Formats: sequence, C-alpha cells, structure tokens
Amino acid sequence: MVTIRLTRRGAKNSPFYHVVVTDSRKRQGGLSLENVGFFNPVARKAEPRLKLNLARIEYWIGKGAKQSDRVKTLVSDYRKQATQAAA
Repeated sequence: MVTIRLTRRGAKNSPFYHVVVTDSRKRQGGLSLENVGFFNPVARKAEPRLKLNLARIEYWIGKGAKQSDRVKTLVSDYRKQATQAAA
C-alpha cells in the first residue's frame, strides 16, 4: 500500500520533516516515490513552517494512497491557511 507520511531529517534537537509518498513496507528513512512538501516545527520568524503540494497529494490520494494521522492534520491546516490567505 502507498502511504503519505513524514520522514525526519535535521540535526539533534532541531527536527525537520519531509512529507513523502512511499510504500508502507519500506522503512521510515528509505527510498520514497515522491517528496510532496516539508514541515518545520521549530521554524523561526521568517522561515516557512509548512509547505505542501496539494495537487500532488490529491493525485496520490486519488490513486489510493493513505495519509498518516499527522499528515491529515497538516493538510487540513494548510488548506485553512490557503483559504484565509486567498480571502
């Protein structure tokens, strides 16, 4: 099964996550099919905290990919931010 999940990168005490599309049987840091965004939980003032490619995420969901629980919340938050910025 294909999943959309977070892969941890970054140094000790400064986490940085890539949002990737990968086979669920692969290990967490293994080869991924596509990188669809990033999440920086400790972003500074000018740094972006979250950036996602919603078109590609919708494409993979349409193909049957499942999202992890954390990715679901990040996508919904990102959609809310996008609609507020457009308004």
